[in-house]
Amino acid sequence: MRVAFGLGSNLGDRVGHLRAAVAGLVEGGVGDVRVSSAYETDPVGGPAQPDYLNAVAVGDTSLAAAELLTLAKALEVQEERVRTVRNAPRTLDVDILALGHVVLSTDQLTVPHPRAHERAFVLVPWAEVDPGFVVPGLGTVAELADAVDASGVRPGPAVNLGGTHA
Repeated sequence: MRVAFGLGSNLGDRVGHLRAAVAGLVEGGVGDVRVSSAYETDPVGGPAQPDYLNAVAVGDTSLAAAELLTLAKALEVQEERVRTVRNAPRTLDVDILALGHVVLSTDQLTVPHPRAHERAFVLVPWAEVDPGFVVPGLGTVAELADAVDASGVRPGPAVNLGGTHA
C-alpha cells in the first residue's frame, strides 16, 4: 500500500535529521521510497522558533497503520526529539500523511492527517513527489496544493535526503 510521510526539522543538523528519517523508513519496512526536495518553511503555530526544513517521503509498505506510527515515533526518538509544548521546535517530526485509501481515527492516529490538506509546507513537497496521490475524501495532492497559500514555502538547500528523488 502507498504511504506518505511528512518530515520536518528546525533544530540541530536539520539535513542530517531528515536523512536519518528517510534511512529509517527504508530500514523499517517502507520500500520504493521517493523523496521530495528539501523546502525552507515558516513555522506554523507554537512559540517563536527557527524556520523548518521540510520534505515528503512516499513509498510502499505492507505495515499496518499502528506499525507505521510506532516506526515514525521511534525515528523521532532516535533523533532525540523532546516533546514540550504543542508545535514546539524539534529535531525531527515524522507524520503519516496518508496510507492508501485508509480512513482511520483513533486516540493515537488519524489518517489521512487531519490538517495536511491545509498546510503548504506539506502539500508543496508532496505535490513534487506524488501529485496524483488521492487523499481520501479530499482529492489529489496536486489539487490540494493549488488551493493553499504557499508564500511561506521556499526552495531549501540542494541536498540528497536519500531514497529516490522526484
